[in-house]
Amino acid sequence: MHELRDLLIAVYTEVYADLLSDPFFSPERYWQRLESYAKWPGFALVTGWLGDDLIGYTLGYTLPKGSAWWRGFQGDVPPGALEEDGKRTFAVTQLMVLPVHQRRGYAGQLHDALLADRPEERATLLVKPDNVPARTAYLSWGWQRFGRLQPFNDAPVYDSLMIELDRA
Repeated sequence: MHELRDLLIAVYTEVYADLLSDPFFSPERYWQRLESYAKWPGFALVTGWLGDDLIGYTLGYTLPKGSAWWRGFQGDVPPGALEEDGKRTFAVTQLMVLPVHQRRGYAGQLHDALLADRPEERATLLVKPDNVPARTAYLSWGWQRFGRLQPFNDAPVYDSLMIELDRA
């Protein structure tokens, strides 16, 4: 992953250009989160290329036992739904495609590649409620709204989505 740092950051800064003035979305803070995610078991990074150009990527990791992922969760869920055992839930932490390549099916291909053959029961992700294109895509791919979540004190409040994974 470190060998791709500059390319990953370049895609991130283009996709999140409108939010970079917010310290939570700064490239430095993003890279810190990415390095942290990469240390967790089950970490996976899927990159999308057209020729020699990185046009997008997605990544995630398996939530560890007792994960703090659900800290800041808002919503009514069945008992035990927020408990992690280290094998139950895969968290998709990023899915992005450069704006010039969006709405061509690349995000769906990255999404499917990341979640293919995962051993976990389910996957979760966070999406900004006002990110209509992303939210619409996730819902069309079978994700369901699970609640809302503010992962850090200085982070936005996101819609928390969930999908059952095919473990056949």
